[in-house]
Amino acid sequence: MSEITDFDALRRAMAENSDEPEGPARNARAEELLAAAEKLNVPLAVIEALGHQLKVYNYSSEKGKMFVPFARLLRLWDERPEDFDEYETHSLHWVFKWVSSGMLDQPHIPLASIEKWLGEMEHRYRLAGHSERAVRSAEHSVAAHLGDIPRAERAYAAWLAADRDTMADCHACELHGQGWWQAEQGRDAEAVELWRPVLEGEYTCAHEPHTALASSLVPLLRLGRPDEARANHLRGFRLVRAMESMRGAYAEHVEFCALTGNEARGLELLAERPAYFTDDGQPQSRLDFMSVVALLMDRLTGLGLGDRQVPGPAGREWTARELATHARAEALALAARFDERNGTGYVSERARARMARQPLVERLPLGVRSVRPMPPPAPPAGTTAVTGRPDLQALLSEARRLSDNLLPNAVEAWAAVAGAAEGVELDPRDRAEIADHEAMGLGPEGAVLFERAAELYAEAGDPGEALAARARAAYVRALGGDVAEAVAAVAGPYDEILALHAAGGTGLRQTASVLMGRARILMRRAHEAEGPGTEAVLAEAEAAVREVLALVDGRTGEDVRLAARTAEAQAMLAELAGLAGDLKTAAGLFARGAAAFVAAGLPWFAVEYEARLAALAHHLDDMAEAERALRAALEHGGAHLEAPGRAQLHLQLAEVVGGRGEAVEAAEHALQAANWADEAGESATLGAWARQQLGGFLVRQGRWAEAAEVLESALPDLTAETHGDGAVVQTRWWLGDCLSELGEHRAAAERRLQAAEIARHWPEQHDHATLAHLAGESLGQAGLAADADRAYTRAGDLWRELGNTHGLVRSLRARAWLALHARDGLEEARGLMASAIRECEAARDTAAEEESRLRFEAELGHTHRQFGDLLARSVSEGAEDASTRTVIEEALSQVVRSVEVFTSLGDGALHSRTGAELAAGWLEADLGRPSEAVARARAVLAAYEGHDGFDGTGAVEGQEVRARRAEAGHMLESVAAPQG
Repeated sequence: MSEITDFDALRRAMAENSDEPEGPARNARAEELLAAAEKLNVPLAVIEALGHQLKVYNYSSEKGKMFVPFARLLRLWDERPEDFDEYETHSLHWVFKWVSSGMLDQPHIPLASIEKWLGEMEHRYRLAGHSERAVRSAEHSVAAHLGDIPRAERAYAAWLAADRDTMADCHACELHGQGWWQAEQGRDAEAVELWRPVLEGEYTCAHEPHTALASSLVPLLRLGRPDEARANHLRGFRLVRAMESMRGAYAEHVEFCALTGNEARGLELLAERPAYFTDDGQPQSRLDFMSVVALLMDRLTGLGLGDRQVPGPAGREWTARELATHARAEALALAARFDERNGTGYVSERARARMARQPLVERLPLGVRSVRPMPPPAPPAGTTAVTGRPDLQALLSEARRLSDNLLPNAVEAWAAVAGAAEGVELDPRDRAEIADHEAMGLGPEGAVLFERAAELYAEAGDPGEALAARARAAYVRALGGDVAEAVAAVAGPYDEILALHAAGGTGLRQTASVLMGRARILMRRAHEAEGPGTEAVLAEAEAAVREVLALVDGRTGEDVRLAARTAEAQAMLAELAGLAGDLKTAAGLFARGAAAFVAAGLPWFAVEYEARLAALAHHLDDMAEAERALRAALEHGGAHLEAPGRAQLHLQLAEVVGGRGEAVEAAEHALQAANWADEAGESATLGAWARQQLGGFLVRQGRWAEAAEVLESALPDLTAETHGDGAVVQTRWWLGDCLSELGEHRAAAERRLQAAEIARHWPEQHDHATLAHLAGESLGQAGLAADADRAYTRAGDLWRELGNTHGLVRSLRARAWLALHARDGLEEARGLMASAIRECEAARDTAAEEESRLRFEAELGHTHRQFGDLLARSVSEGAEDASTRTVIEEALSQVVRSVEVFTSLGDGALHSRTGAELAAGWLEADLGRPSEAVARARAVLAAYEGHDGFDGTGAVEGQEVRARRAEAGHMLESVAAPQG
């Protein structure tokens, strides 16, 4: 670091330090700068350095250090107020507020000192002629901290009644404080309404809307507005993440996670800020933080995860249970110190109440990757409360009820029976059913067990069910790939069941089961068929399906199993129609099959067929039917739909709904898809897709901060191998757009360059060129002019190769503006603008179509206008020598040429023409030609004769009309030549 040798160097160093991240390093540099200021022998230098030190302490975890520089500043003021300039006099009175609130946060400072300080603040503000508004606000903070509600309400009313002056906090901070008090008093709706202008960006400052977003989370949840709470969490956490001084707001985000079923994300937040466990420079925010740590750890322990390892204070490993005990003890010890100072129990009461909060939402999906911690498995249903041993007969009864009615979880119920039956003597029928259902859970590996079940059914005297079990054994062999073997294996049971049924030796249910087993096997063969003989294979499969329908249709009665056979047969016919290429028939049959399952009271079986119908409808470009089918699938699945299927359906629905422009609803489906993919353990695959889509839909709504959080969460899981490099590029592209809108230009450039590097290898280079151009914009906005010029040059070369003159011209113009800001860069800027004009003229003169010619002519008009603006901007303000006049004349000639070009384009370029006309008028005025400027202003007013900016004019266009007329009027007032 260079040595500070004069006051200007000191000021530059303090400005640079102010831009550094909050924290001990910035504080240490402020201490060095104060030491340097003391060597300059300039009183104001020491005053400014003390003010800088106080400021960086206040915005850090070392707030407790700010009292020393403030005491010194106040002493300097009392001794020699003439050493303070106007700004430092204002700053000294301004930081009274910081010191008063900072004293409240330090339990070692006696209450009497705080009250005395409040009186001192009131006295000094009165002497300086300031309003009581800031004083009453400070008094309100003291009373609220003490729990003296009547005094707090009086101070609150006096705060709002006093005039706002230069000592009042900014609007954003005041509204945050007022809303906080309303929320503390249980008036959540009033709080959120007070915060609204801050949350919507009408009022902002260095720490707002950061704190308002954090403070709004719990009130919004209590008001039943979880979607807004989720959005504010994603927006707000992004703002406070890097700001060391905002531990209290950070704690509110952890608390939000604990109260919404997002415990895993809460743990991630704790892991990001390990120093927050131990930083002791501001005890109040440490109390807040440790309180919500205890809340989160209690939540995990309550979920059965008390032994899970969690992030905690450095130096040892922590379980959730251990950290809960530690955090509670720390929080209550801090609260006790405040209460001892205050002479009340109010702070401890609030801390205990906060730690005891219960979840406000069972599970609020956030869209970012975060898997919910899973508690230990519950004991199996049917366990008796007295002995803890399973009730086998109750388990059997429940399993039979579920399987007889084809209800979900039947296989799991039979698994519980099998576990309870170990070592118990059962009759052959019971053992047959247990083996049968165990085999169903094994897929292709269950063939041997099905055969064992068949033997037991035969032993139990049920030959029909024995044949059905043998048919199931054959079918699972087909699932394993042995289709020919399965066809042979089912032939015997098929012949035997028909004979047995004809003789009255078995029932319709068993017969239908064997026929359906055979049909399923022949369907597998149909799916594998290709080449000669395919038609015969399809025909045999169709005959088998129709045989099932002939047996069952119209004879199902109340038997849901038989009704299910009818519905499944309709779906099989749909599959066969699809294999034959008749997609419309297939869609109709899938719809019939799904409807039959619903009519049978088995809607969860309809899910698969509605989903397949949706895919067919999508292929047939019938998006309305695809959307209907997807919604029906979700409705039919209900609570029984497993997480992977639910995720897939929501993701497909997001695509369909988003395709018709409904970005808000599409985002909700993508959000649900991401949530269910996480629940299914597919965060890195299906979950990444869902987050990528969610981010895109948020981008379409202009919800930049939320989109950035979601896209950054998706990006680590997106790979070219799994998701395709197109998805990776699009995600980085969207993220670059978000970061650009958020003012994070360096990061935006990085994402855009990363995307461009991938797109560089694509056969079509338009995306590569666009991304390089966007990267140039971001680099320029980040102040990296040389890097920006390289990016624009790369983009320009690509635009030229692509034959895209518009892109080429815009890259040249962008480079010209960059060159203007470089030392001695005006000539290079001139050359680049001249090149852009030549490119426009050449493209216009060689355009094959009139429409293209007009577009190039418009681009030429914009280029002349920018050339003129660039030249005008190159002139130093206030300069009046001959060379300056020459440059302004040159600028005017370019803008006049722009007016001529836009005039030739007629009404379609009216606003561009009048904008250029006004620019020319101001240049005429600069050259001392008021009558010419007046003429141009009047020409603009004449162009809009009869337009009031409202009737028949769009809102944006109307605003443009009003702005042009207002500027023309202002020009007339400013430069009209006196009449002789």
